[in-house]
Amino acid sequence: MSSDLSTDDVLGEDFLTWLWFQSDVAPASFVDAKGETFTVAMEQKIVVQGGTGENKETASVSGAFSSLREARFGLGTGKKVTRAQIHMEKNEMAFQIILKANDFALGSMKTPKVEKTSDDKNEDPDANFLEKIYLLETGVQLFDSLYATFLKLRFSENWQNTVLEIRNWLSNPS
Repeated sequence: MSSDLSTDDVLGEDFLTWLWFQSDVAPASFVDAKGETFTVAMEQKIVVQGGTGENKETASVSGAFSSLREARFGLGTGKKVTRAQIHMEKNEMAFQIILKANDFALGSMKTPKVEKTSDDKNEDPDANFLEKIYLLETGVQLFDSLYATFLKLRFSENWQNTVLEIRNWLSNPS
């Protein structure tokens, strides 16, 4: 029996599963590269998948105020998170991304809204564009810090303890 999963798939699924767990038990425990804290939440849409080939099962849960109970139940039966909507917030700036585990493709990234500048002739014509680029960079940096934190943990001796904590989290639904 051959596996359909690559190392990238496994790391992506482990990352999203860990991120859901960590954001649920300690949403404000994340730190960026500058050492500043920010919050993370998994929200509105999560896809979990398990099995291979003809036995592959997928559960997709979405909803504005969904508790994601069915997806969490899927994790308890051995499925892994394969796609998720991630909400990150820092200094009153909110970022939302949709991430696929198998290739880390960002399905979308929503940044805080850029306020249009006035029609004043003294305004920099590139100000809105530059602000949007700054916001995109900030969102990517927050995401990078999440993944760096995960990788440090994933390849440490503490990973097995984290796996046990995740199993405990799954067995005690809130």
